[in-house]
Amino acid sequence: MERRPGVPRLLREINDRAALDLLLATGPMTRGQIGDLTGLSKVTASQTLSRLEERGLVEVVGTQAGGRGPNAALYSVVSSSAYVAGLEVGPQLISAVVADIHGHTVAEVSVDPNGHDDPVPVVHGAVVKACRSAKVSMAKLRGLVIGTPGVVDPRTGDVRFSFDLPGWHEGSHEELAATFKSEVTIENDVNLAAIAERSDGAAQGRDDFVLLWASRGLGLAVVLGGKLHRGRSGSAGEIGYLPVPGVPLAEDIRAEPGRLPSLAGGLQSLVSAVAVEELARAYGFAAGDASQSVKRAIEAGPAGAPLLDELAGRLALGVASVCVILDPGLVVLAGEMAHEGGTALTSRIEEAVARICPVRPQVVTSTVEQNPVLRGAVLAALDQAREDLLRT
Repeated sequence: MERRPGVPRLLREINDRAALDLLLATGPMTRGQIGDLTGLSKVTASQTLSRLEERGLVEVVGTQAGGRGPNAALYSVVSSSAYVAGLEVGPQLISAVVADIHGHTVAEVSVDPNGHDDPVPVVHGAVVKACRSAKVSMAKLRGLVIGTPGVVDPRTGDVRFSFDLPGWHEGSHEELAATFKSEVTIENDVNLAAIAERSDGAAQGRDDFVLLWASRGLGLAVVLGGKLHRGRSGSAGEIGYLPVPGVPLAEDIRAEPGRLPSLAGGLQSLVSAVAVEELARAYGFAAGDASQSVKRAIEAGPAGAPLLDELAGRLALGVASVCVILDPGLVVLAGEMAHEGGTALTSRIEEAVARICPVRPQVVTSTVEQNPVLRGAVLAALDQAREDLLRT
């Protein structure tokens, strides 16, 4: 470990970082407030802010009325000092957002990936398009996070396999880093949704919770001690492959890339969008897609209760299996079906779990208003960018 003596230069670096970190975390503040919260004297706080202003990192954005003297200047981190990009890569659409260092969106674009087998050039094109729309140089991107379905190997950063996006291959992560000439992170999309939920949604202030994503397929994110639990190989949360009595096992899952998740066996064969639509058809509520079928069942009142009970019982199998092992206390249901199901679905899941295991978790619907995967990607990229800004 490098040992550095407490020389003035090092002390200045520490003070600069403390002030910048505080402004990034809390927003505009006066010199006096920065001094009080960092422990710096008024003189030292002034010198610190002057250095940050000279570097183009901090600026005066207004004033705050005080006592008898003149109003105090309010300082904030310069929005254009750094930017980040967050992406959601899906089989039918790639969405990209560019945000400033405060997390404010400055551009959002979409790209059709159809006709492209390799996601690397398509991702690059989406970021280029977003940066042009934002009128931001790609050189100013200090964080880039990509959300995608599939298992991401935490050791290599590559997607090991994905049903919906078989084009991901070994070396994709390295190719992207070389293309952008900067650090790039590929992350499971449900994990990013959990990051957004903890920041902006129903899991705010919760260090332990799980997020169950019910959409075309089934996914789970696990947050323990305030950190995502990915597992050694990145497969933690792949609950769709959970063996369920009476349901075929998920065998030879890599044999047919791109096949529908409902055909792979395990729990996902009961609760994927295809399976739910088949269930809805049996109960007379088919509506073209799973989420609309759930909506129709809820609108039908008592007549739709049997379908909701059956669906909740199937989802409860996955929730119960997680809760008896991890006991997270909170389960957030997300995805299109969760949005349409609301409390009518979550309350049934909570009751069903309580009937089959000794743990009764709180089951709630996601409250993230934005696209949760994109929002999580931006938040993760902001963590990278702010650390880079503080470090440099």
